[in-house]
Amino acid sequence: MNSIKKLASETVIYGLGTIAPRLLNYLLLTPFYTSIFQQSEYGVVIELYAYVALVMVILTFGMETTYFKFASTEKDKNKVYSTAALFLLAASVIFIFVINIFTPDIANKLSYSNHQEYFIWLGIILGIDAFLSIPFARLRHENRAVHFTVIKILNILTNIGFNLLFFVYLPDAYKNGSDTFLLKLYNPEIGVGYAFIANLIASVFTFVLLIPEIFKIRLEFDLKLFKHMLKYAYPLVIIGIAGMINEVSDKYFLRFFLTIPDAIQDKNDYITSVIGVYGANTKIAVLMTIFIQMFKFAAEPFFFSQAKEKNSKKTYADVMKYFIIFGLLIFLGVMLFLDIVKYFIDSKFHEGLFIVWIILLANLFLGIFYNLSVWYKLTSKTAYGAVIAITGAAITILINIIFVPKLGYTASAWARFSCYFAMMIISYFWGRKIFYINYDLKSIFRYIFIALLIFIISMFNNIETEYLKLMLNAVLFLSFVILIYLFEKKSLNKIISETHK
Repeated sequence: MNSIKKLASETVIYGLGTIAPRLLNYLLLTPFYTSIFQQSEYGVVIELYAYVALVMVILTFGMETTYFKFASTEKDKNKVYSTAALFLLAASVIFIFVINIFTPDIANKLSYSNHQEYFIWLGIILGIDAFLSIPFARLRHENRAVHFTVIKILNILTNIGFNLLFFVYLPDAYKNGSDTFLLKLYNPEIGVGYAFIANLIASVFTFVLLIPEIFKIRLEFDLKLFKHMLKYAYPLVIIGIAGMINEVSDKYFLRFFLTIPDAIQDKNDYITSVIGVYGANTKIAVLMTIFIQMFKFAAEPFFFSQAKEKNSKKTYADVMKYFIIFGLLIFLGVMLFLDIVKYFIDSKFHEGLFIVWIILLANLFLGIFYNLSVWYKLTSKTAYGAVIAITGAAITILINIIFVPKLGYTASAWARFSCYFAMMIISYFWGRKIFYINYDLKSIFRYIFIALLIFIISMFNNIETEYLKLMLNAVLFLSFVILIYLFEKKSLNKIISETHK
């Protein structure tokens, strides 16, 4: 139980570095963007950041997880750090150079020929952030969670600050004829592009904050070590690419496979509007994503450190159970109070609320898959993980291609659900044969059944008064919490008693 308590505390600490920035982004930038942008404008932000996420996986080349693996086994940890960092530095510089050369072609292909500058800014952001992933990984490996958290929070605060400057203060000053010198930074024709400029400034600022860690990089590239790291990493890249295909390719399929009504004059505006509505509603499910991300930050080094412990498999099983419990709490918390939560995005995006529950469950399946991935990461059989991820990507691609023309973004939501469900099931049964962990399936299925039953009761009740409906949902949510406590009372009391020792 001490190990679970340690993971929980580290999840909370790292959560401050991941959940706090994302919550700030969610609570401030998401409603801010959806209020100031039209559906099509917000669709630009959603679409381009989807491409950024995919390229980021390729550019980092699985070096974060690889760094954890080799820093845990190699005697010279600084050599591991320097080798990984120098590789990503070279890759990032080359990437920025190449993206500047091919910007016109990329912009034309994606129907952004009038805004080629977007891709230059995003290319620099990608290069900086990819390189900085290793200094951030070093902070995590050395358990310097507070340092990690402070920098992450400062990054998002900088991003938010410049968003407010570019989208609120300067437009108002420009409109009122103010003589502030800051107007020299403002050009109203840039419009949505200021969202990317604000991000770029935040990335540069983060680079400055991490200079002390960057100076620890030695000009020592161990080719032999790098070959071993590369062998471990390349399946992770495949997993990452497949994962990002599952996560962001729906925007690509919506752009190229969406059926456009004949009456529509501006087809690109229609496509970005649909992407905007879809993207805004997937943002409502971000609480599940945040939970998974903060857990993943703490769990990756934790899983490797626990591998040598006597009861490590029992620990992994307990972690899975509690992860699912918290995931179900988030699912019910969002869905039972969706009538409140929905106001985090502007009302013009509410037409897509019906997909939120699908995305939430899909993300929960993804989190379970991350838990299950311990078997192929600890046994260095990352190629197996790549096969699973590729299978998931194939499911995503197939469902989107077949059903997007008929169902639009509804098909994309179900594609994500089906993909992550399949990956979870395949990983579970494959892992049982290679690295058997005795998961508490009885408890897990019990909680899933109760949560889904509560969700169905809430969805199909005929209460028309909003206040009474919220009261019922509050009672249902509290009932689930009480049931968890009653079933887990013994384990929870043990954790609490150990906390006070």
